[in-house]
Amino acid sequence: MAIDFQIPAEAQAIREKVRQWVHDECIPAEQSLEQGRDFKELLGELRAKARAQGLWLPFIPVEHGGMGLGPLANALVQMELGASHLGALSMNSQGPDDATMLTLLAHGTDYQKEKFLKPLLNGEKRVCYSMTEKAAGADATGMQTRAVKDGNSHYVLNGEKWFTSAASAADMALVMAMTDPDAPRHQRYSTFIVELPDPGYVIKRDIATMAVEGPLSKVMGGGHSEIEINELRVPVENLLGGEGNGFNMGQHRLAYGRLRHGMHNIAMAQRALDMATARVTERSTFGQLLSDRQGVQFMLADCASELYMARLMLLHIAYKAERGMDLRQENSIAKVFLAHMVHKVVDTAIQLHGALGYSQDTPLAAWYTHIRSQRLVDGPDEVHRWTVGRNVIKAFKKHGTTASAAGGDLI
Repeated sequence: MAIDFQIPAEAQAIREKVRQWVHDECIPAEQSLEQGRDFKELLGELRAKARAQGLWLPFIPVEHGGMGLGPLANALVQMELGASHLGALSMNSQGPDDATMLTLLAHGTDYQKEKFLKPLLNGEKRVCYSMTEKAAGADATGMQTRAVKDGNSHYVLNGEKWFTSAASAADMALVMAMTDPDAPRHQRYSTFIVELPDPGYVIKRDIATMAVEGPLSKVMGGGHSEIEINELRVPVENLLGGEGNGFNMGQHRLAYGRLRHGMHNIAMAQRALDMATARVTERSTFGQLLSDRQGVQFMLADCASELYMARLMLLHIAYKAERGMDLRQENSIAKVFLAHMVHKVVDTAIQLHGALGYSQDTPLAAWYTHIRSQRLVDGPDEVHRWTVGRNVIKAFKKHGTTASAAGGDLI
């Protein structure tokens, strides 16, 4: 019985449609922004056009206004959207909104879905996610922000948050806070929906990073903010998923975010490889095309190999997701691999462009500075590798072989 790598016809059709959309609409729109077009006006036009073509919320069920794509078809779509920084935004599929929509869909009350989820689905509002804290870093169970119940109507939150992405563009925030310090470690935290602006939720600053930023970075949701939470009063009906469930909901949410980053990395790496190949086929040095030099061909071959492995990883994960199988080990492996893959491919593309690649006349330099964060966000490399390594040992102890922790259920 053969393994079938044939993409279903309907999934292939939507992938082609999205690929065309990105290249015909999103990439030219990038150039319009560079020429001074108003971002909100341009995005409004782009989104209206996308919705008219049925390109909206690929991962959301049809009954909630989305395309209703399963894990495989959505993965194929996301692997196209990442080729442009307007791709995901154009279809209301951008992070961190996407994972929050899924969380609200799965855990929100009817009231929360009507008041908070609906405007997110319609693209009318944006949301940020305040979990990370300086003191805790990669250990989410070390958070110190507290939520204390005040009577039967409100919780009062106090603390600080660090690196809240998209806060400067958000109309609401999901805030995780400790509600029971005496509970088991993973049941101490709860999640609250906060409408913004609120005097109790203060953006102290947008943190300057190594990433190249333009005048539109923050309005597009590209900033990372330091937040002060002081006597923030949140109505009890804004508690999401019940007390003590914040950590588990957060981990489920981050799992999708890790996959989305990886999917977009493939699109970015593919565009970088295309740019590099176009460059070497038109540029000559010392009387010979760069593309005729064996060393350059080796560099392109390495990039193609990385992309091939990356695609197979995501297809396998999508396969497991379609069948409701446990994919946590593969998700951690892929998260680390894909972050390094895109860095290597973009770095190679810069090298093959020479000084042009190092300049900001192409998008490569900005991509390079942005993608370095992916080895840190949604869990740093070291935490994922630690988890993967522990699972390798567990598999050996249980089965006498490490195969099940190394893709052995596939081959």
